[in-house]
Amino acid sequence: MAAARRSSEFAVRSKRFTVNGHECDRPPRFFGIVISLNYNDHPPPHFHVRYAEQKAIVAIDSLTVLEGHLSPRALGLVVEWASAHQQELIEDWRLARQQQPLKQIAPLE
Repeated sequence: MAAARRSSEFAVRSKRFTVNGHECDRPPRFFGIVISLNYNDHPPPHFHVRYAEQKAIVAIDSLTVLEGHLSPRALGLVVEWASAHQQELIEDWRLARQQQPLKQIAPLE
């Protein structure tokens, strides 16, 4: 079952990414925060957050922490970013559940 559930940080790692007109080798991050979705993940729709040693799972619809912990500063940045991209997150969740490539979502600037 573990092989069927692979992670994607809003695109397939082997591809190159364009962020704000610049090409890069890895998915965008903002302020050291890494956001990812898992293919074939369980409901409710959510995304995973890593920041230094902190980890959390955040619900897409309510933007509340379902599991884990983030510092208030990191959580504030994540919620600001996610609220601006909520529809894109929902679409990427749908794509991930269908094992389709995810669309790039711009980082917080």
